[in-house]
Amino acid sequence: MKKGLMIFTALGLTLLMGCGDGEKKEAPSYGKKTEQKAETKVVDATPASVRVDLTNKGIGPIKSVTLGAEIDTEMAALGEGVFNANCTACHKADKKFIGPAPKGILERRTPEWVMNMILNPEEMTQNDPLAKDLLVEFNGSPMANQHLSEEQTRQILEYFRTL
Repeated sequence: MKKGLMIFTALGLTLLMGCGDGEKKEAPSYGKKTEQKAETKVVDATPASVRVDLTNKGIGPIKSVTLGAEIDTEMAALGEGVFNANCTACHKADKKFIGPAPKGILERRTPEWVMNMILNPEEMTQNDPLAKDLLVEFNGSPMANQHLSEEQTRQILEYFRTL
């Protein structure tokens, strides 16, 4: 009888082990929290106003700007006047205000990007990743289109070189 019981037990265990497909299956989790793998996107934690991007030329009419080795003081003086008349409601030359400070902007942005941002702020904040990040950083305050000419914008750019 003992021999028969041992054979029956061995046969039962063999059948149980042979019934699986070799794949480990998890027991159902009734009410348990399951861990889900989520894709994580790497985000640059550096604020957009201090982030350096000297490759992006922005979106707009300006494709190329050549800056002289020396600052054109006459053009910069005209640019300071245009800046004071149109931009100081939101921008202070050397500190954050409603918008970012232009001081040192050409160490962080291309001249083309700066001019396109001034000339084409609506499209830039809709389609340029850096301009979008600036909009978020500055509490959704969009830059107003002052409808300046390319010449006035170039004068402002020259003024920014003096800051």
